[in-house]
Order: sequence, then C-alpha cells, then structure tokens
Amino acid sequence: MKEIRKEDIQQGVFDLYDDYAHNRVNRRDFMQKLSVYAVGGLTVTSLMSFLMPDYKGGVQIQPDDPRLVSKYINYQSEKGGGTIKALWCKPVAEKQKLGGIVVVHENRGLNPYIEDVARRAALAGFISLAPDALSPLGGYPGNDDAGRELQSKRSKEEMLEDFIAAYYYLKNQKDCNGKVGVVGFCFGGWISNMMAVRIPELAAAVPFYGGQPANEDVPKIKAPLLLHYAGLDTNVNKGWPAYEAALKENKKEYTAYIYPDVNHGFHNDTTPRFDKAAAELAWQRSIDFFKKKLK
Repeated sequence: MKEIRKEDIQQGVFDLYDDYAHNRVNRRDFMQKLSVYAVGGLTVTSLMSFLMPDYKGGVQIQPDDPRLVSKYINYQSEKGGGTIKALWCKPVAEKQKLGGIVVVHENRGLNPYIEDVARRAALAGFISLAPDALSPLGGYPGNDDAGRELQSKRSKEEMLEDFIAAYYYLKNQKDCNGKVGVVGFCFGGWISNMMAVRIPELAAAVPFYGGQPANEDVPKIKAPLLLHYAGLDTNVNKGWPAYEAALKENKKEYTAYIYPDVNHGFHNDTTPRFDKAAAELAWQRSIDFFKKKLK
C-alpha cells in the first residue's frame, strides 16, 4: 500500500472529512465522495485509515505520569444529564491552591486526545476537569465514529448545563483557588463561548475553532476571551466577523488569532489535520493566558 504523506493530500479531502466529522455528510456519502481522490495508487480504504485518529501514537502525557494525580470522578448535573463522569488531574508537586480549567471535548465524547489535553493543562500548574458529556449514554464508546453518533442523541443545551455544573464543581474543590476558566475544541469551543455567556464569574474562556454565541448574548459576557481560529476553516470562521463586531461594540476583553493555512482541528495531534507549529503556539498562548487570569 502506498504510504500517504500529508503534503500529498488535496485540501478537498480535509474539507470532506470536516463535513463527515461534523455530521454534514453520512459515512456512505463520505466514502463515495472520497473515491474521487483515490487516484495515483491511493485507495478509499487507505485514505480513510490516514484520516482517522491515531491514539496510540499521539498521546503526549501518559495516564500514569508520576508528575500528576489523575483520577475519574463523578459529579452531578441537575439541569443536564445527571451523573457525569470526568477526568480530574492535579500536579503532584503543587501544594498551594490552584486555578482550575474545565477541558471540553469535541463532538465525540471524552476521547484519549482530550484526556491528554487535560493532563497537559494540569502539568502547566492547574487543576483540570475534563467531563464526558456522553456519560448519560454510557460514556465515550471507544471510537470517534460511535462517539459522534452518541453525542448527536443529546441536545447541545443540555450538554452545556453539564459543563456549567463542571465549572461549579471545580470552583468548589478544596484545592482550587476559586478562579476557573475553560478551554474547548470544536463543539467544546462553542461550549466555551456559551459558558462565558452563562457564567458571569468565569475567569477566562479559550475557544478553539468554536461556534459563536448569538449577538444578543454577547453583552452578558464578563470573562476575558482568547479565541483561536483555523485559517482554512470556512464553516466556523464565517461567524467570526459578526462576533468580533459585537465584542467590540460591547467593549469586551478579547484577543483573537487566526492561524493561516491550517485546518479545523489543527490542535488535535492524533489526526493529519494537526499542525505542529500552530498547535504549539496556540497552546502556549492559552497557558500564558490562563496563568495571567487564574493565578
């Protein structure tokens, strides 16, 4: 089988995968349309394999990393899905109270990538909490396709309540200093924006390529925002001009970065959409922002 290199893949393949990953096309149509790009020794099967996440090779911080205390906990989301499972992480070496970060997954549940991000946040000097919005349906099922299907069975508004409840759970932890922010990716980016709308005392919000709130909700935002967008992500980016105009009109504190020539999902290092330079820069900016706002 021909080895596939990212630089050999046409942008149309990534755009098609983006439509599939966000349920804009079903699997049958995705594979049918993908066949157009199966040329020059490439097959639909090899392209599919190339596009799928590699959780064995992509994890940066192992679950048993001795620098961390990591465990699964349950908390209650009374307005949402009831009992929610989450990964809780804290650096072993830190003895003082720390700021908290809620880490919000994409549209497929608490997969290994998001758990890894939660551990990275903790190693940076925070308490992190990464909930699984699929908890009421049995939790992340072990693969992203099934995860997307499960998550489509829950309403976004109910899942938002689950992450709002996570904020208060983390804020009230004895090891937390009371300052809690949120970082989220894709669906989690929308959740991050909406938590800024819904939680007046939220200390910081960092949406990665997240959908924007309605213009009428922007005046409710109190938290400072750090927003990351992918230059090639036309679907999400089309909502940014109106959002930015509303943020300016309402004199909100925000900083936004659009990373050129990268795809939606560029921070996810388990897929070929990953862009190392943009991901590392965006993450360092995020950690610096949290250190400023949560200490």
